[in-house]
Amino acid sequence: MIAFKVPGMTCGGCAASVRRALGTVAGVEDVQIDLESKDVRVGGAPSADALRTALDKAGFEAEGLPVA
Repeated sequence: MIAFKVPGMTCGGCAASVRRALGTVAGVEDVQIDLESKDVRVGGAPSADALRTALDKAGFEAEGLPVA
């Protein structure tokens, strides 16, 4: 499980965009989002770089993702 924050996630539409973007990453099995706290938990074995790239393409930044 990889946990991080997405501070730019401000509404349900943003959360859906983040979920869709992360769901396209190889190795992602599950995406859990808490919109109020802006916490995201990704299950599976994706690379942090791939998660960051997917979020960047969707227009979001992640805080607390491990740096390779």
